[in-house]
Amino acid sequence: MPDDQAPPPAEQYAELGFYTLAGHSDTPRDLIGEVRRAERLGIGATFISERFATKEAATLSGAAGAVSESIGIATGATNHNTRHPIVTATFATTMHRLTGGRFALGLGRGFDRFFRAVGLDPITSDQIEDFVGVMRRLWRGDAVLRHDGPAGTYPYLHQDPDFDEDVPVMLAALGPRSLELAGRCMDGVVLHTFYSDAAVTKALAAVARGAASVGRDPAEVRVWSVLATVSDEIPEERRLKKTVGRLASYLQGYGDLMVRVNDWDPAALARFRADPLISGFRGAIDAKATTAELEHIASLIPPEWFETSATGTARRCAEEVVRQFDLGVTGVIMHGATPDELGGVVAEYGKIRPAALKRLPANPGRMR
Repeated sequence: MPDDQAPPPAEQYAELGFYTLAGHSDTPRDLIGEVRRAERLGIGATFISERFATKEAATLSGAAGAVSESIGIATGATNHNTRHPIVTATFATTMHRLTGGRFALGLGRGFDRFFRAVGLDPITSDQIEDFVGVMRRLWRGDAVLRHDGPAGTYPYLHQDPDFDEDVPVMLAALGPRSLELAGRCMDGVVLHTFYSDAAVTKALAAVARGAASVGRDPAEVRVWSVLATVSDEIPEERRLKKTVGRLASYLQGYGDLMVRVNDWDPAALARFRADPLISGFRGAIDAKATTAELEHIASLIPPEWFETSATGTARRCAEEVVRQFDLGVTGVIMHGATPDELGGVVAEYGKIRPAALKRLPANPGRMR
């Protein structure tokens, strides 16, 4: 039996996740081998991000569900405004049943500038909260009649009166208001790559504030830290893409928010943006930049900004994963690397996994 189709190991780490097809991908079929390999390694969850080229979330989610048996699956994230609510509800219900309850619907805000360019309104917190309420009613079998709210106006929405589907909903959140929203009405939250320790602590406090505002126990919310995990087992050119390229792409898209969240120096961001290579760059840096360009871009970013990632030996990366749990999160997404590139890290993690860690369900949006 080929290794990537072998049965999962005895030890499945539900608290560990990875992004399949991390970043840009021209070959979505790679997901099949990645998900199978992740199960074989014991990685507990796969997260599926969406890019509007060859990474459509519903298609990829179905593929992940079809080729797996135990791994949790979540969109991480899709946008509620790019599909009709009945289509999203049906997608989630189908995935829920296809996977035997291993699927969580992960939502995100996306980019305002992109939505305006394609003729969609930017996403607001009120829209997300309203949309999640509609989804949960549909999954309970309710008929939603004459809905007129922040998420839109819909005369009639209905799936099946016999439905009683318990599909967790998660939010990819960066700023404090989004995190408070997650605490109020979500089952789980995905933080952001390149979060400092202080930013993770503040994020957990924001989730707790949101939960407290509606009388929820914050411990009911599953919180995933996203840790760029790029060990020195990966060739240098690829490490540059996964560290320098990825952080630079985020700084392109929403650098001001990242600087505020991490309490970084805004003057450093201004210098980064003013560089002719950055100001004239077309496309995502992590997808398009050459090695020489990435080496130059690395010189524009303060070295301490990269300390928010896990690099070095596999053992050191595993230690950084464990340290995330010390901050209070309940899961760690090892971002930027394929399962093959994470094999050494996961093996080392198994040797130092804290005995006190709670055993969690496979579904990445559930705490119990």
